[in-house]
Amino acid sequence: MYRKILELLRQEEGFLSGEEIGRRLQVSRSAVWKGIRKLREEGYQVEAVTNKGYRLQNTVQLYNEAELQEALDTEKMGRPLYFYKDTDSTNACIRRLAAEGAKEGTLAVAEHQSAGRGRRGRVWESPEGSGIWMSLMLCPKIHPAKASLLTLLSGLSVCRAIEEELSLSPKIKWPNDILINGKKVVGILTEMECEMTQIYFISVGIGINVNTEAFPPELEKKATSLRIECGREISRTKLLAACMRHIERDYALFCEAGGFLPLLEDYRKRCVTLDQEVRVLGKDSFLARALDVTEDGELLVQRLDNGKEEVVFSGEVSIRGVEA
Repeated sequence: MYRKILELLRQEEGFLSGEEIGRRLQVSRSAVWKGIRKLREEGYQVEAVTNKGYRLQNTVQLYNEAELQEALDTEKMGRPLYFYKDTDSTNACIRRLAAEGAKEGTLAVAEHQSAGRGRRGRVWESPEGSGIWMSLMLCPKIHPAKASLLTLLSGLSVCRAIEEELSLSPKIKWPNDILINGKKVVGILTEMECEMTQIYFISVGIGINVNTEAFPPELEKKATSLRIECGREISRTKLLAACMRHIERDYALFCEAGGFLPLLEDYRKRCVTLDQEVRVLGKDSFLARALDVTEDGELLVQRLDNGKEEVVFSGEVSIRGVEA
């Protein structure tokens, strides 16, 4: 009901009486009052004047389910959208929604996560009111061995969204970290439910440091935010909508081609890892020069110790001189 009231107030330039709202929606004055109270709880500034009614005031920076629904211009991605003021993690939300029969394109967004995670089980700080913490459900008809390509695709799509909205020049550290001026601003974690040859769903978890104004000493050399880089507050609502728009477009290309090839050249152009001296971490850590990203999303490197070329399928790759 409160969303219907919100829509009416948005359409009205002046005041709209409670009686008129009730007449249009065919509900009681009490229901209208409860709807107005809910709007105020969601952060909307609703002016009330005796004998005039209600008027919606400026809501440019609001970040909630209703505003996100209004901003989305996609056909599939973010439809439906679930908004949580506080949850454990949005990837966990997607797993629960999938168990209830959720469809591809379902998006879970949180204002705060109590158990946000990065790769290798690292903690991802998800403070309230500052970032975009979301997970998207995808169900590609590909072999599970190719699922990691969706990680690269998501990184590229978010990169494009940031460029479009903020005129920044983010770079991608293979496979999917997004950096600005050598510092991490976006992290992506994909998790999959599958059998040997069939994917049930992939949860693409995306964390974006949007309006964080400062980081603790242990992170300030490694992390940054879009606000720090732009010098102004950023609309999370508009940026999230742009991310969904670009993911939808890139995912359609991916599905039509049955692979990453249509997106590969653009990914290579943005990949800061290429032509850099890197350390490949793992059981057999070694130094190498990053040569290329393959059609299958692997990193082709040339070892510095023996000159042999190897393909890195997954794992950690650190770039010398880059803290992120």
